[in-house]
Amino acid sequence: MMVLLVHRARQVSALLKRDGVWGALRAIWRRLRYGPAQPQYVDVFGHYSFALPHVIRPAPGQSEPGTLLWFIPDFNIGSGGHTTIFRTIWHLEQKGYRSGIVICKPVMHQNAQDARAEIQEHFFPLQAQVYLGFAGLPPCEFAMATGWDTAYSVRAFTGARHKLYFVQDFEPYFYAMGSEHVLAENTYRFGFFGITAGDWLAGKLAQDYGMVTHPVRFGVEQERYRRRPRREPHIRRVFFYARPPTQRRAFELGLLVLKAVWERLPDTHFIMAGWDTSNYSIPFPHLSCGTVTPDELADVFSQCDVALVLSLTNASLMPPELMACGCTVVSNRGLNVEWLLSEDVAVLTDATPEAMTDAVCGLLQDDARRSALSARGEAYARDLHWADMADQFEAGLQKVRAGSALS
Repeated sequence: MMVLLVHRARQVSALLKRDGVWGALRAIWRRLRYGPAQPQYVDVFGHYSFALPHVIRPAPGQSEPGTLLWFIPDFNIGSGGHTTIFRTIWHLEQKGYRSGIVICKPVMHQNAQDARAEIQEHFFPLQAQVYLGFAGLPPCEFAMATGWDTAYSVRAFTGARHKLYFVQDFEPYFYAMGSEHVLAENTYRFGFFGITAGDWLAGKLAQDYGMVTHPVRFGVEQERYRRRPRREPHIRRVFFYARPPTQRRAFELGLLVLKAVWERLPDTHFIMAGWDTSNYSIPFPHLSCGTVTPDELADVFSQCDVALVLSLTNASLMPPELMACGCTVVSNRGLNVEWLLSEDVAVLTDATPEAMTDAVCGLLQDDARRSALSARGEAYARDLHWADMADQFEAGLQKVRAGSALS
């Protein structure tokens, strides 16, 4: 009994220290009225049940040629991966294809009409119907997985003539070795035809998992990303794509590089965009733009001499957009990057603080070299068109339709 009293006294003392007198009294009153708080259990079975064998049946009807169902995760405004998906749907609509968009696990949206209106307002004016969940899905010619968790739903769907997988990155790398890494990796063994963002993914999935793959290239929005007047050409500026929650963008490594550049060249100005970094201790002068609109980003690119963009998995869309605005790019070496960037149009270096610092400082101190790279990079970016990517995507669909993809 005495031990219990001492324990309760310590609990009350802790409440008083944490919440003050009135907070402690409120907590005691809630305990007396409602009883002890219920434990918050983690629902593993509810969260991962999609990975177990199941069946998703379509509504009655026949699949029609040229129809696609895109199985996607729920989306936020500004999502780069969703932008590419919706852009592809829009281009295919111009070619006569008809699409439906299936939000497999609605989190941000609770109404299909609202989700469709948001896509039309903030992404592209699509004609595609939006479905929340799997009730009433029509049969289709092509069912398209767009992320590892959606691949399980496509596997379960019985209403498609052909099943494909639009792979924009190697998603097992998004996780430490564990359940999600393995569940993501397993989807590459489902037997889907893979349309991949670039050659690195196409080769990796074919070699490591036996997937039949078809690569497509990135494009650049030519009207948006273009060289704009430089307002203060005498100031040397470095842009950094800063996304702390996206580990594959190596935010911490990038900060080490920027600090070292500042110590060598203290007159350099630094601009960061991609995420709110206000809660990070950053010891050098900088402008943190956070999340900005594409038009604002295009102007920022045009005001910078050098950009540091790190890609530890598949290459980012950003380097060609920077090049189109006249900004010279520094990135890390690796097959995952070099399918998109070459030494002729960018500076590629080892992913170490010292090598990247040397690369950025070398460009800032060599106007002739930087100008030549900028011109070559801009010319390269001018040859990248999203309409061409859509043509390549359609070629993949036609391979599947003709039956040659799996032969």
